[in-house]
Amino acid sequence: MSILIIIFVIIGLSILILAHEAGHFVCSKLFGLKVDEFGIGFPPRIFAWRPKRNKGKANEIQSETEYSFNWLPFGGFVRIAGERGEFTLTEEKVSDNGVHDDSKNDDSDVKRLFYAQPAWKKSIILLAGVFMNFIIGWLLISFALMVSAPKALVISDVEPNSPAVAAGFAQGDIIKNFSDSQDFISFVNAHRGQNIAVDILRGSKEFNINVVPRVITGTNEGAIGVYLEDGGHAGENIFTALWDGLKATGTIAWLTIVAFGQLIKQLFLHGSLLAGVVGPVGIFGVAEETGKIGATYFIQFLGIISVNLAVVNLFPFPALDGGRFLMTIIEKIKGTPVPEKVEGWVNGIGFGFLLLLMALLTIRDVGHLF
Repeated sequence: MSILIIIFVIIGLSILILAHEAGHFVCSKLFGLKVDEFGIGFPPRIFAWRPKRNKGKANEIQSETEYSFNWLPFGGFVRIAGERGEFTLTEEKVSDNGVHDDSKNDDSDVKRLFYAQPAWKKSIILLAGVFMNFIIGWLLISFALMVSAPKALVISDVEPNSPAVAAGFAQGDIIKNFSDSQDFISFVNAHRGQNIAVDILRGSKEFNINVVPRVITGTNEGAIGVYLEDGGHAGENIFTALWDGLKATGTIAWLTIVAFGQLIKQLFLHGSLLAGVVGPVGIFGVAEETGKIGATYFIQFLGIISVNLAVVNLFPFPALDGGRFLMTIIEKIKGTPVPEKVEGWVNGIGFGFLLLLMALLTIRDVGHLF
């Protein structure tokens, strides 16, 4: 796998995650909440910066928000004061002589903490990250539609028990020397019963595969048994691209919902993972394949990931934004906060399940590499 692709994927994913956290950050600031830290990357920390703000020429105080830069370049995080019910002091709560002044811990301080906000404000802050990922996904997909993309013929799936399976074709293979599915189908049909050689690109490697197309095919069967997808398009104008990008974003969001539901169903009812779903390691493989076709496809791929992140985070699942949003709704209906211990247990179990799911997908992805 290309080192350059790995770097591009890490940078792309980091930007998407950082934008998600920036959504929470900006909304919190707009509502006047106290934000303790906005981190770029994850600890260990490289350095932190607290900008100064003026209160007259002779009186400068540091910002209450710390901006940290960290060694692990996988996105970022935001720490909103009172997010978990704790009370934190601001710089203004210290008197001029440096002694803590309890008289300044008034209601105005408490009102700036997350847990003290009304349900509608909490909901907007929690869903702001999801909104950012939707917007970025839409813009990236629209940009990819504005830029002309080279034509490519991709195998989207392979029929079981077909000549294609026996020959060694795989999902994601790019058929070389053909850019149109109809031309390839005509070529195959003209050589039924004969041995033909097909050049394909799989990741960074090129293969020459020999296959004998079936002379007689049954219902919904192809001569060699592959499903084809035509790639490539002429560039659209900005307004058409934005509209088509919005429609594509909606379609991708719906397909993500369906796929996630099928993934959970398959896991619980059959004890297996849904085919075609990849984990963190698999993303690099897909990125390499799309990058081989062209940079436009890679940008579109990042847009799809951004929409995926938005949808998955929106699910009412513990430890995700959607789960926290659900807790906020329950709190509003109950009239009292969900007990911290209950919320902690629910989030812990949910987070554990997500880690298990990622581990299983990663193990399968690694297995596909060998």
